[in-house]
Amino acid sequence: MADTIRVVLTGGVSGGHMFPLIAVAQSLRKRFPGGIEFLFIGSQGHFESDEIAEAAIPMKRVVTAKWRRYFSLLNIVDCFKAPIGFLQALWYLFFFMPDAVFAKGGAASVPVVLAAWLYRIPILIHDSDAVAGRANRFLSHFVQRIAIAYPSAHKFFPAEKTALTGNPVREEILLGDATRAAERFKLSLEKPILFVFGGSLGAQVLNAAVLHILPRLLEKNIQVLHQTGTKNHEAIVAAVEAAGLKIGESGYVPQAFFKADEVADALAAATLVLSRAGASSIAELAATGKAAILVPLVGAANDEQRMNAYDVAALGGALVLEEANLGEHILFEKIEELLGNPELRREMGEKLRAFFHPDAADAIASGIYDLIQSR
Repeated sequence: MADTIRVVLTGGVSGGHMFPLIAVAQSLRKRFPGGIEFLFIGSQGHFESDEIAEAAIPMKRVVTAKWRRYFSLLNIVDCFKAPIGFLQALWYLFFFMPDAVFAKGGAASVPVVLAAWLYRIPILIHDSDAVAGRANRFLSHFVQRIAIAYPSAHKFFPAEKTALTGNPVREEILLGDATRAAERFKLSLEKPILFVFGGSLGAQVLNAAVLHILPRLLEKNIQVLHQTGTKNHEAIVAAVEAAGLKIGESGYVPQAFFKADEVADALAAATLVLSRAGASSIAELAATGKAAILVPLVGAANDEQRMNAYDVAALGGALVLEEANLGEHILFEKIEELLGNPELRREMGEKLRAFFHPDAADAIASGIYDLIQSR
């Protein structure tokens, strides 16, 4: 085995893919203190650029093809994109020639995994959700090892190469500090704090629902810390200011995107979290034991967010509200009900912790290490 280990990371276009990749990279760096090189190969998304660059991982981009489950002329266009992405992946892997590939699924990982299989490079894939993604189901035939986060995903993969590891959580998430959060976001720890956590890209439905009830929340002395998403941020700030509320002084603090240390502090200070049901978001809520209202994304691939949310709710770890039921009265009542019941919040947080696997990143890193050692 070479003195310097090389690992390619690949995955899709959201925090649900990027954050676990970074968490595993952190673990691998500890495992190979003598030297490890990473290369991320992904799509054209700006989100990947920011997160991967911050993790000090070089990046290459490939053209990605997406197969839509409905009639679209774009499916025809993407038939021509697929071979281009595959040739690009072959090129990048030839010059980097990694010892292993770690893939998170999604369209961007398909050409990379297939190219790695052709080069006989060992591959480990990870699926974050209760329902396995289509890309990972397809790629499972070309890989040596498969890691899953939910027991229900076992049925989608060959048992002999599948292991339950849970979802990796970035190290920073466990280092949050409520006092630091109060100073950072100009909030009071004497009043309840609602953290609106719409995933890495924000959530327009959650944003609209929160804006409808914002005056009532503030009247009840409920502070709101709100990740809006970059695309929605300016419009939300304008709408709030037009309503006569002063950002940062009224108890409402919107921010386009929270970095890992900011998410950690926000979760440490939050009394209650209103969140999408993405796998990474749930893993971070579980790691911090926070009571949450989960709103699954309608139209998510394979209905994965809905399945994630109801798996958690079945254990009493969260309250689920469907988008169709996200009327301002129901949402406000549920927030007020949970904020008024600290014992229920404590029980929800404890039950949600069952979904936290503190050794997930290390378990996956161990799997990659074993693949490298066996070459």
